[in-house]
Amino acid sequence: MGNFLRRRTPNKDQNEVSARSSEEEQLDIKDIQKIDQYKKGISHMSDDKMEDAIRDFDLALRLDPGYVDAWIKKGYAHFHLDEFTVAISCYEKALEIDINNAEAWNLKGLAFYKLKNYEKAIQACENAIDFDPNDGMAWYNLACYLVLSENVGDGLEALKRSIEIDISFARKAVRDRDFEYARAEEGFRRIVEVVVLEAIRQGYNYPGKIVWITSMDKEEVEYALNGLAMKGLIVRKEQRYGYYPFGRKEEYYELAKAIAERVGTTKRTGFLHRTKTLSAPVQQLRDISEILGEAKMAIERGDLDATTKNFELLINPNKHGAAMIEQFFDDHRDLRLYQIRLKDRGLEYLNSHKAELLNLVENLDAKVRAGPVSSPQPKGQ
Repeated sequence: MGNFLRRRTPNKDQNEVSARSSEEEQLDIKDIQKIDQYKKGISHMSDDKMEDAIRDFDLALRLDPGYVDAWIKKGYAHFHLDEFTVAISCYEKALEIDINNAEAWNLKGLAFYKLKNYEKAIQACENAIDFDPNDGMAWYNLACYLVLSENVGDGLEALKRSIEIDISFARKAVRDRDFEYARAEEGFRRIVEVVVLEAIRQGYNYPGKIVWITSMDKEEVEYALNGLAMKGLIVRKEQRYGYYPFGRKEEYYELAKAIAERVGTTKRTGFLHRTKTLSAPVQQLRDISEILGEAKMAIERGDLDATTKNFELLINPNKHGAAMIEQFFDDHRDLRLYQIRLKDRGLEYLNSHKAELLNLVENLDAKVRAGPVSSPQPKGQ
């Protein structure tokens, strides 16, 4: 009976378990506290209160000096205060912890760009791309830095790569003064033409409207329009207002019939031309389906060249890319990313991801065969 009445003394193992539990509990509390401070910092950043945000990130870093996201956001807050050297030191702290962090490398390059140290900006961007070759913004930034350092040829190649990843970089580039040195180059003029052609396809067919929607210079737009007309891609027309001799006429442009049938067009109607109706490129959908069939066979037989060539036809805005973006945006994005990986990693990647590629192509072909997805859009869209 005495054994039952005597107070039990915890053994050594129980003490160790208890100590470990206490330590784990303290770690959990610290994690919660650091994340809470980090979120406060993000909130202050969104309210443009950068000094408050920096204090929050500092508190989070006291709790965990290895908190990479806090170092990056702290650097970004200093960047917005024009404290570029401090920002660089924060990104370097993050990279000491995670050398593979593409975001930190990209932001470090941006800070060097602000300091006009383009050589170091280029090096940082190249590191970002090494760790994440699908980062369109890193490619775009690299293009800017190369052009600013008067390496225009490589800059345009980097810009082309960014546009392959995300076509919106084309519109961004034509408004970006960092490309001033490149504007006379034929490669850049083709990018401008792509943007103008897309504006016309979207129903912005008067020169003034194109200038407004693209934010380009009038002379640049007119040069692109003349180039596209000479190539037979667009047709110049006139709209007459009033009666002779007091009337006036205004030039506008339409896609050439063959191009319109392949890529589809948008007509804007209604009050202030806010309502848009998309005409579906039926013939082009047939062409896309045929290309998908060829791509499927190429993937099945492990033919890298044929696979990438067919993907290029579906991605390139001068081929079927514009229609793919309009009709099948998510699939276009996936094709673009797979194309980049196939170019970077070659046949080994094709063979190891054959099932995924076939699944993508087959699902897309099913959507294409179902018919056009474009339809009248509600007002204001």
